[in-house]
Amino acid sequence: MIISASRRTDIPAFYAQWFMERIREGFFYRVNPFNPKQVKRISLLPEDVEAVVFWTKNPEPMMKYLKELDDRGYRYYFQYTLNDYPRIFEPHMKPAEERFDTFIHLSQKIGKSRVIWRYDPIIISNFTPVDYHVERFGKIAGMLSGSTERVVISFVDFYGKVSRRWKKLIDSGTLKVTDITEAKLRSDMDFFVSKLKKIADDAGLEIFSCAEKVDLSHLGVNHGSCIDANLINRVFNLSIQAKKDKNQRKECLCAESVDIGMYNTCPFLCSYCYANY
Repeated sequence: MIISASRRTDIPAFYAQWFMERIREGFFYRVNPFNPKQVKRISLLPEDVEAVVFWTKNPEPMMKYLKELDDRGYRYYFQYTLNDYPRIFEPHMKPAEERFDTFIHLSQKIGKSRVIWRYDPIIISNFTPVDYHVERFGKIAGMLSGSTERVVISFVDFYGKVSRRWKKLIDSGTLKVTDITEAKLRSDMDFFVSKLKKIADDAGLEIFSCAEKVDLSHLGVNHGSCIDANLINRVFNLSIQAKKDKNQRKECLCAESVDIGMYNTCPFLCSYCYANY
């Protein structure tokens, strides 16, 4: 069993102590977010957990517990989202420079193959045009070169809750957002992604897309999986045979996992987030 911690909230940033209490107790209760009466006890014993995949924008509160996780026999890696957005999109983030340092420190502690850089979601707007992303992506790639092996990109999804948050800003003319994945903008997107690919190559990074309908393989950017059984097998010398997670979108290639998290609990309150209503 693979534990996803978590698509629904940032456990390392805000709930690291709670997570470790669950580890020490050896179980947690999974609540169906669409039917709270459906509750299931899930083992967290090390012999039952093949790996833990952490999703976070700030792993620092979790880092003091990594030795304990190691001593208890847990295998884990981090999906670390690191971009540099203005406060209209990320109102409660630390300065990017501090997050660069944390990324590098984490990589030094656990190894660069176990810290995946996520540059997502990519929002093309009047605050963050294509040139903004090319400049920021290049800066971050340069900072992280040698501290990771892989970068994952995705474009913002215009979920209903996201569009509702932005509507007032858009209606007032404050915010203008472009969906660069639209078919009519395909040449623009290809030009943009080719720039990111060149930057990733120069920094020695593999680059993958995350749950994108659009095929970018002709640009050298293949579909990736964030819950990656092949990565787990390679890094931890395992041979698990994981199926595609049927509970995720069709475009998502993630392996089956059990999510340990609850929606509507992340205080980062990023305006593009699907996990806070």
